[in-house]
Amino acid sequence: MLEPLLGTVLLGAALLVFVGLGLSAGRDDDVESYISARGTQGPLSIGLSFLAAGLGAWILFAPPEVGAGVGLLGVLGYAVGAGLPVLLFGLLGRRIRRAVPEGHSIGEFARLRYGRGFAALVFLISVGYMFFFVTAELTSVAGVTGIVAGVDARLTVLAVAGATLVYTTWGGLRASLVTDRWQAGLIVALVAVGFVAAFGAVDGGGQAIGESGLLGVSRVGWEVALTLVIAVASANMFHQGYWQRVWAASDEGVLRRGAGIGVALTVPVVVVLGLFGILAAGSGQGLDVSPVPFFALTTELSTGIGAVVLVLGVSLVASSVDTLETGLFSLIAAEVPGMTMGTARLVTVAVMVPAVVVAFQGLSVLRLFLIADLLCAGVVVPLLAGLWSRVSSAAAMSGALAGLAGAVVPGLISTGSLVEALRLASFPGATPTLPPFLGALGLSALVTFAVSLAGGDRRDGATVELKTTDA
Repeated sequence: MLEPLLGTVLLGAALLVFVGLGLSAGRDDDVESYISARGTQGPLSIGLSFLAAGLGAWILFAPPEVGAGVGLLGVLGYAVGAGLPVLLFGLLGRRIRRAVPEGHSIGEFARLRYGRGFAALVFLISVGYMFFFVTAELTSVAGVTGIVAGVDARLTVLAVAGATLVYTTWGGLRASLVTDRWQAGLIVALVAVGFVAAFGAVDGGGQAIGESGLLGVSRVGWEVALTLVIAVASANMFHQGYWQRVWAASDEGVLRRGAGIGVALTVPVVVVLGLFGILAAGSGQGLDVSPVPFFALTTELSTGIGAVVLVLGVSLVASSVDTLETGLFSLIAAEVPGMTMGTARLVTVAVMVPAVVVAFQGLSVLRLFLIADLLCAGVVVPLLAGLWSRVSSAAAMSGALAGLAGAVVPGLISTGSLVEALRLASFPGATPTLPPFLGALGLSALVTFAVSLAGGDRRDGATVELKTTDA
């Protein structure tokens, strides 16, 4: 464990470096460029940005805990869940770009494709999900610096929020993209250094992993893996930070190659962090000993490794928080045309204030995260089904409502009580369970396509046709 003074110095130094990098992108005084950086990024920049935007400080907690509690199958589910949406952005993003060539968000596609009612639902889910995400990130980094160096949580929250706001309010999305490149490199390098150090510190590290009993296949492992794939992938399709990068790519080929790089980096990083949990369990430091396996392995190592962990945590949270800041603002700006730059900068700051206030409480947001994931799972199929010309506005809204109801159906069937079904769908104990997600995803898809095949108004995905639906 580091001394608090050293931890505070490292926190400040890392954030100052990121502020300098962000400011180097230059001041952006055009709202359109501020929120889109349209057509300016190459494949490597997009790929590194996908990694940095999606992997926050939560990966130091969740994948290791899944590894220690469920095993390798659960870790692979987490990794696939993190990588799948990036792959989908590469495959489907080009069609969204063609449908809304001057777009900024998936909400604009929803409005042009289905009308304002469905778009309002998408907007609310996107804002809610990203608010929980940024709150979780600030809470997580406070936990990292507190565990590793005993730094006051409120100081960490204010420092990270303040530093990221300095360069995002100055340079907008371009600033976030510049810092992402460096933060992504740091994340990959520091995760590798940390794992090598932890593996070397455990006597018979390879044997500990092999004898952990967590490498096999089990029903629980499959259920957790599938739950995480559905939850993480569905939620990230409402991550505005990812969608901004769809339009920031210089062309469709760049988007596709950048997504490939993002997947190739994201999946191994999540797997390696999951292996921390398996290694901890095999060495006798599993969840029954420590609820945070990653830190159980690393906090007793050298001061140098402690510094690595702290800088890793700061890099992870800064890379995701600056993305969430610009993403939240762009969602609002897309709904308020004609916004001035002064107002834009004030709104960017304002959206962070409630997140900081909640993060000060040090609450566990995992349960809220799971509920937000479940809402996303109920709406994601009707949303993306808009790429099929047969799907009507009525079909999409029917499917979304069915998906939200479907989250409760498995519990209603198993218990016969609506109250108990609602309780199960709110994930008591903050434990991810498969039935609510299967109910939400399955029923939304069934109703969306059944209503579409039954007839009704048809809308195709061409830009001209889409614009006619906004009346």
